[in-house]
Amino acid sequence: MEIILLAQFMGALYGLLAIILGAFGAHVLKQKLTPELLLSFETGVKYQMYHAIVLIVLSFNLGFDRPLDSAIINCFVFGTLLFSFSIYALCLSATKDRKLRFLGPVTPIGGLLLAVGWTLLLYNFLSPII
Repeated sequence: MEIILLAQFMGALYGLLAIILGAFGAHVLKQKLTPELLLSFETGVKYQMYHAIVLIVLSFNLGFDRPLDSAIINCFVFGTLLFSFSIYALCLSATKDRKLRFLGPVTPIGGLLLAVGWTLLLYNFLSPII
């Protein structure tokens, strides 16, 4: 039950923050970031919103009767956190001319978790027929 609540809470939180951060990027950061950094920031927002929606949808559709279901949710929750929020931190720190380079490797780890989540979801759909 708590994994369902985690999926719903994080999906709603990520959706809310994606709207706020998207508006922040479009109205405030537009003057402060280079076009390349703004595009990176927008990528973080898009991936965050996509996975917010996925978390909400999955919370109502997965049976949560197998550890696989929890693994899928955890991959999406933590993958989104690492992927999108490391991009935000990298972009925002660049505005202060103090780019947090140690976060560079965090982004692909988050992306890998997202890819694992999608792979597990695909396996979840295919496992009854293979």
